[in-house]
Amino acid sequence: MTSFVIIGAGECGARAALTLRERGFAGDVTLVGSETLLPYERPPLSKEGLQQGVEPKWIADAGRYEDLDIAVRTGVTATDIDRQQKTVRFSDGSTLGYDRLLLATGARPRELADVASPLGRIRSLRTHADTLALQPFLQAGRCIAILGGGFIGLELAASARRLGASVILLEGLPRILSRGVPAEIAALIADRHAAEGVDIRCGVKIRSVTETDANVSIDLEHADRVAADVLVVGIGSVPNTELAARAGLAIENGISVDSSLRTSDPDIFAAGDCCSFPSVHFGDRRLRLESWRSAQEQGIRAAANMTGAADIRTSVPWFWSDQYELTLQVAGLADGATTIIRRNLSPDAFVLFHLDGEGRLLAASGIGPGNAVARDIRLAEMLIAAGRRPDPAALANPDIKLKQLLAA
Repeated sequence: MTSFVIIGAGECGARAALTLRERGFAGDVTLVGSETLLPYERPPLSKEGLQQGVEPKWIADAGRYEDLDIAVRTGVTATDIDRQQKTVRFSDGSTLGYDRLLLATGARPRELADVASPLGRIRSLRTHADTLALQPFLQAGRCIAILGGGFIGLELAASARRLGASVILLEGLPRILSRGVPAEIAALIADRHAAEGVDIRCGVKIRSVTETDANVSIDLEHADRVAADVLVVGIGSVPNTELAARAGLAIENGISVDSSLRTSDPDIFAAGDCCSFPSVHFGDRRLRLESWRSAQEQGIRAAANMTGAADIRTSVPWFWSDQYELTLQVAGLADGATTIIRRNLSPDAFVLFHLDGEGRLLAASGIGPGNAVARDIRLAEMLIAAGRRPDPAALANPDIKLKQLLAA
């Protein structure tokens, strides 16, 4: 019987396993994860997942996998792939044969160089276990320091303030959200955090980090020092490519895949945070996306192609972040944009459109309460996918529906 093996039981791997059955694949499906839990959603970890007693949001329950005859192995790690024998070896010494293999190994938090944490006061936020370890620090009378002013750091800051902890956020660059978010929107978010009492310090450089039984001390340049009960490091992530590299697969800012998500071995696919792929929407530029929707979509597409489909669709990059009552959404990539057009949707919601020198829409960034910008960002995403060059005056005019520009 044909056997498909999926390494990585996160969003991407779980969606791939479920999709194989939904497409009628009748062979063996084995989903393997290094965590001891069933696959769960990661976006809530920096939000409601930090609340006391909240269990993970399961992608599917145990009964669902059993009903679909999907074997889920948890608490084991793949250590080696034998491409000639088409087997995978695991940390418990067992091996598993495959006809086709999907690597959905994800990414891990980037660590501070030469900084250890034997006392557990220097942490990251990637897993449910991480949220459990942070919960005792997220309450009134505690101080949490966060290194990194990206989505994870800022979402954690908002959650910590709602739970009563004081927050000091340290960012090495001149502003928060330097990666992919316009300065105008970043400034608005920074002001919102400041209004909640978050102490944001940008342009700082760390000289050393020391933890004791009582606290963690962060020494900054210019003799500044920050003391907190815990330091959470959120300075980006590193794709988990070691397994693929040991197997001799091509690596290029992640496991290198083609437009069908195949690696350099035609029987091995890769998807999600661990892989880089050519984007037809941006001149076949090789991208590696770290987002919930990308992981989900690529898992579904990889499963289809493992069963013989020829799905080479490439989605437009899309990101979102919830902080307090605000939701930020970004579609596309603004690199290379020469013009920014603002579209005011209401007094507290707007979208920025990013156009290149030829007038092609490259990206759209919006912010507002709740779902205020969701529809416009979705339509902008469709305009980007279609390669449209919309009239800037029409983009700026909220009375002209983006749907009209898409139909034009």
